[in-house]
Amino acid sequence: MESLSVFDIFKIGVGPSSSHTMGPWLAALEFIEKLDSNVDKIEVHLFGSLSKTGKGHGTDLAVMLGLEGFHPKTIDTALINSRVDEITIAKQIR
Repeated sequence: MESLSVFDIFKIGVGPSSSHTMGPWLAALEFIEKLDSNVDKIEVHLFGSLSKTGKGHGTDLAVMLGLEGFHPKTIDTALINSRVDEITIAKQIR
């Protein structure tokens, strides 16, 4: 029988609820990678549990960072709060 590591069972994610961050983050990242670069505006609508608990569980920051092209496995977590603050203040995603 093959042995399992704890890393085979659990995924490390950002936020208090990785189910509310990892999926939306990766979806936003995939969306932006396929998007034409000549877009002036993006509007995001969340539904279901993501809309009800999104801010409390970090869905909003996950989507913003995904749309900026950051990957949850490689982002420098020390930069997350400052980057989200910059996006919120400027109301602009790079």
